[in-house]
Amino acid sequence: MTTTVTVITLEDRTVEKPSADATLEVRLAAIRYAARDTNLFDFQRPDGGPLPAYEPGAHADLHLPSGHTRSYSLTIDQPNPTTYTLGIKRDPASRGGSRYIHDELSVGRTLRISAPRNNFALKEDAAHTVLFAGGIGITPIWCMVQRLERLQRPWTLYYSCRSRVDAAFIESLKTMAGTQFHFDDEHGGKFLDIAAAVGAAPADAHLYCCGPTPMLKAFETATANWPQAQIHVEYFTPKQEPAGKGGFIVELARSGQEFFIAEGQSILEVLLDEGVDVDYSCELGICGACEQRVISGTPEHRDSILTEEEQAENNRVMICCAGCKSERLVLDL
Repeated sequence: MTTTVTVITLEDRTVEKPSADATLEVRLAAIRYAARDTNLFDFQRPDGGPLPAYEPGAHADLHLPSGHTRSYSLTIDQPNPTTYTLGIKRDPASRGGSRYIHDELSVGRTLRISAPRNNFALKEDAAHTVLFAGGIGITPIWCMVQRLERLQRPWTLYYSCRSRVDAAFIESLKTMAGTQFHFDDEHGGKFLDIAAAVGAAPADAHLYCCGPTPMLKAFETATANWPQAQIHVEYFTPKQEPAGKGGFIVELARSGQEFFIAEGQSILEVLLDEGVDVDYSCELGICGACEQRVISGTPEHRDSILTEEEQAENNRVMICCAGCKSERLVLDL
């Protein structure tokens, strides 16, 4: 969800912003083991009907009974889905999302889910695709692998985990010639050599990376001199702390409402507290749900979605984490 990257890439992307109530009721149909602390959760409509289609790299927002909303990647490549399969790892530092899902959700439970959004789209006609996945970062990458296999397009996957027991989809991936595994505990605790793998990639390849922050930073460093359009990264954790300086006015152009953002507050928090109906999910600047169009003013960007060039354009902003460098920020709301 940025150095030279299309962090959660926006190339060839049509931004779709369903309204805040554009959710579907789904039922948890099955829970399956995928790896240590990682399960696959299958969600279906109660009537068994079709679900909105999506492309590899997409994620959907689960609206949990606990009151949390969390984004998770769709893992199965299917053009006409009746099931959304989400691979979810129980995070010991969970803020209430993955812990609740693993410990409290049971088969048969109904909840709401958003239509899928895709900020990490796969360029299917690339001459070659090189994929890097670390741990649970395999979830969107596995969907890409399936699509590339179906299209018979060339690909290489570097899949890194601390141990084999942490590797989801390992049995399927072992049968595919494009996969290269790296398990830290089988290499003396050494991490995957990202720089070497990037150096071996064809110059016209598109490179994708999803995983823990150290892996993403190593990937960004290794690809710093690559054309930006060929580099794609998705973050599961924020790159920067949210802005908290405050001291500016947010104006909503359509309604004419104005709100003062005080120190320690986010734009999103203030709008929600005042009853403004806006989309949001992660509240960390990594999913893109709260993106709003900027009419005037200069945002202080803190998201992991927009590239540096896109941030410099100052025509979009993620209101969950952004501040403002000007006295007033006018949004198309």
